[in-house]
Amino acid sequence: MRTATISRSTHETSIDVTVNLDGTGLYEISTGIGFFDHMLEQLSRHSLIDLHVKAVGDLHIDQHHTVEDTGIAIGEAVAKALGDKKGIRRYGDALSPMDETLTRVALDISGRPYLVWKCDFTMPRLGEMDTELFGHWFHSFAGAAGLTLHVERLYGTNNHHLIESAFKGLARALRTATEIDPRKADAIPSTKGVL
Repeated sequence: MRTATISRSTHETSIDVTVNLDGTGLYEISTGIGFFDHMLEQLSRHSLIDLHVKAVGDLHIDQHHTVEDTGIAIGEAVAKALGDKKGIRRYGDALSPMDETLTRVALDISGRPYLVWKCDFTMPRLGEMDTELFGHWFHSFAGAAGLTLHVERLYGTNNHHLIESAFKGLARALRTATEIDPRKADAIPSTKGVL
């Protein structure tokens, strides 16, 4: 089983994350930010990656540190669980519809972190979560996991649908990219021989 546990503690947050890349989408999420928990549950359920997250942060200040550090910790756990990346498909993409919204997500587990984020919001908050933090979470996650990640809203108007379709699209793309390719299960998917 490709699993990993990360514990990350700073003066601002204390976060414990466990992932199982070969799971069934079981999750236990607690960040203190209800809408954020809901998005991480979508990530787990639709990627089939078991995800356990316990985050305690300085929410009395704001949500920034908790969201950022959770992205880093989950990204580090995914990278650690991937190990040498032998046999993975490496690439994944998804078109993720949610009612009137359509979002495109494409990623490469390249070891070269980069985020293209083409999603904008017309509301400053969803539930109690600041919408500007969603792009920051994707940036933190991609950086720590070593992903080249593109997220683009093609169209849509409902802010909830926009971000939920982005998380579900990430989940589906991540599921494909982390799966073992039975035709090349013993090889690193790169002509360099390393990712």
